[in-house]
Amino acid sequence: MRAKTFKGGIHPKEYKELSNQCPVTPAFPASKTVTIPVTMGGAPNQPVVSIGDEVSKGQIIANGDGFMNCPVHSSVSGKVKKIQNCLVTGNGTAPCIIIEADDAGRESLLPVIDPFECSKEDALKRVREAGIVGMGGASFPAHVKLNPPADKIIDYVLINAAECEPYLTCDERTILEQPSKLVDGLAIILHIVNGGKGGSGHAKGVIVLEDNKEYLIPELEKTISDAGLSDSISICLVKTKYPQGAEKFIVSAATGREIPSAKLPADAGCVISNVGTACAISDAFRLGMPLIERSLTISGGAVEKPVNIRVPVGTIVSDLMPDVFKLKDSEATEAGPDSAVKIISGGPMMGFAMMSADFPIAKGTSGVTFLTEKETFLEEESQCISCGSCVAKCAMRLSPALIVRELKAGNLDKAKSFGLMDCIECGCCAFVCPAKVNLIQRIRLGKGLVRQKMAEEKAKAQAQAAKAAAEKAASEGGR
Repeated sequence: MRAKTFKGGIHPKEYKELSNQCPVTPAFPASKTVTIPVTMGGAPNQPVVSIGDEVSKGQIIANGDGFMNCPVHSSVSGKVKKIQNCLVTGNGTAPCIIIEADDAGRESLLPVIDPFECSKEDALKRVREAGIVGMGGASFPAHVKLNPPADKIIDYVLINAAECEPYLTCDERTILEQPSKLVDGLAIILHIVNGGKGGSGHAKGVIVLEDNKEYLIPELEKTISDAGLSDSISICLVKTKYPQGAEKFIVSAATGREIPSAKLPADAGCVISNVGTACAISDAFRLGMPLIERSLTISGGAVEKPVNIRVPVGTIVSDLMPDVFKLKDSEATEAGPDSAVKIISGGPMMGFAMMSADFPIAKGTSGVTFLTEKETFLEEESQCISCGSCVAKCAMRLSPALIVRELKAGNLDKAKSFGLMDCIECGCCAFVCPAKVNLIQRIRLGKGLVRQKMAEEKAKAQAQAAKAAAEKAASEGGR
């Protein structure tokens, strides 16, 4: 099978060997307490429980009534101890519901239903009720993604099994250990996208693997064949290259299509789902299980023994030490060469550097990486030397150095014209920059300024419209 790919990209050291032989094992916080963010994808939710309430595993504890809201469930049976702002991925704070688990074992699961006997509407309702969001990091509500506008003709449902981030291997282990669940989840997604029972859609499923995981193909092909799905599901092998897992490049490599600027995969006739998301969809129908647990990788040079684990959503990372994993030099009086100098929620390329390990594992947390000094780039940035390395490696075919130059000068509109908002923040440019310019950090700040400016302009326009309406009403009332 010839591996397909895209233009640009980089080949960082993978470090997959640290954890790809580690089975996914269950783990539980040592304190028996979970800290569950009220919102984990979609529109902001509100708590629907109060301090002192006893809750069941699988019970909805936060929700909203908007189309983009995605409910949040308790991942344990226990008692609500606090509702307060806590540290979350990105180093911000967000409202969280803190629940202390008990031994009662109460469960509040959904009724099991046959996904292939459902209408599209009922299937989408189940996906929403289960609180399923994209588990690759973006956390976009699945019930919205699987219901593209009627004018978007979907030809492909792609399972993003590239897992191109260094260190992370939880998707690889999931495919190896539970191929039938992945295939079942993909079949259910196809059923929904194609219109449910009696639907007329024609989309095909494609599992997209990087060629460093080519060994998984025989078992996947057997699973697809045994399920009688060989006519509707296939496997596409792509080259191992970063950022192959980004949606634009998965679509480009697997289908030869291009997602237009500022558009979504549906505009290229595709729906993309993560491995974990597909498995969660299978569980939602077959077991009635909401998204209350997830698999992730704990790895990095500072970890004594990297692991793949499955934990309740809301588990504080530091609450897994040292019972689940230990850090090297953790008991040394002075930091040693193997000590952790950087903690990243996610992988080292697109993850978020955290101030501590006291943050909860959310639905979109695919890993936590503890890096040593030799695994990181801690040099001070220097002046751009206009070498063009960032341009050569940018898979989006942008000019990061030009974008950052305009941002430094305060020219937001010029930076936008150079493709500021098209940047996917993959980090390829910063990885190859000999001057160690903080390209991604500056681009993220620039995007924030653009969004802030847009919000201010929208608020100003709304205020002017409201003022005009009030003046019109007053003039008409005086007649």
